[in-house]
Amino acid sequence: MKKLFLLAIAVISFSLSSQAQNVKFGFKGGLNLADVDFEVAGVDPDSRTGYHIGAVLQLGLADTFAIQPELLYSTQGTDIFDVDYLNIPVLAKLKFAKIFSVEAGPQFGFVVNDGVKNAFFSTLESESFDISGAVGAGVEFGPVFGQIRYNFGLTDVVDGFDGKNKAFQISVGYYIF
Repeated sequence: MKKLFLLAIAVISFSLSSQAQNVKFGFKGGLNLADVDFEVAGVDPDSRTGYHIGAVLQLGLADTFAIQPELLYSTQGTDIFDVDYLNIPVLAKLKFAKIFSVEAGPQFGFVVNDGVKNAFFSTLESESFDISGAVGAGVEFGPVFGQIRYNFGLTDVVDGFDGKNKAFQISVGYYIF
């Protein structure tokens, strides 16, 4: 019984240490081309060019599959209505050919800053929470990586209006371990 217990401890320890080798942590940042697909009082706002920056954790569950949660500050909205979020995407990542990957999953956003640039629309108020879907692709060269991603809103951005976020992101990053 004692040998069986020690064998179980050894197997669990080996399993945990091999999983720890598949954990990557790093930082990323990049360009946002964001928009909200709504029309207010006959005005169709233009897109907003912004940025995103934050941390990335990649949890390798197999050689070709990982879960990738992130914590990102992201500037989104339109040219007349800025909405900045603290976004938490949780992506399933499928890796192939050792350097390429595709990813998809939900993204949860918490408004940290909003503002209206046009007095006519000063009554607009953003919702405090946003749920989006995210799909993308990436490449990794050692600790350096690049990603492209499209985020599409599933909930309304502005209280009382039917309009959802959409953003195209281009990112570069670096895994520190």
